[in-house]
Amino acid sequence: MNGRRAEGRLPHSFGRVTALRQAVAQIAPAALPSFTQELDRAADQSRQASGLSPLQRFIAQWAVYVHIQRQPNLAKEFRHWEDTAETGDGTQARRAASAIGKILDDAHAALGLPLR
Repeated sequence: MNGRRAEGRLPHSFGRVTALRQAVAQIAPAALPSFTQELDRAADQSRQASGLSPLQRFIAQWAVYVHIQRQPNLAKEFRHWEDTAETGDGTQARRAASAIGKILDDAHAALGLPLR
C-alpha cells in the first residue's frame, strides 16, 4: 500500500469513529466504556502492525452494533437470542447462534460491509 492510499483512509476512518462514538452515546451510553476500550486496543494494534486492519474491524463491528441498536425490535430480538445462547440447552444455543449469525449477516449486508 502506498502512503497516499493510507493517508486517504485515515481521515475517513477517524471521521467514522467520531460518528460512531456519537451514535453510541446517543443510543447506548452504557456501551461507551467498551467502545473506548476497544478503540484504544484497535488503535494500538494498528500502530504496532503499521496497518489499518484492526481499526477497520473495529469500525465495522461498531457500525453493525449501531445499526442493530437503532432498530428497537431488532435489538430486542438480538438480546433475546444472546440470552438464549447463554442460558439455553445445546439445541437452543445452536438455534440462537444461527439466529444471531443471520442478524449480523443482514446488518453487514445492509451496511455494505463484507460478511463476517
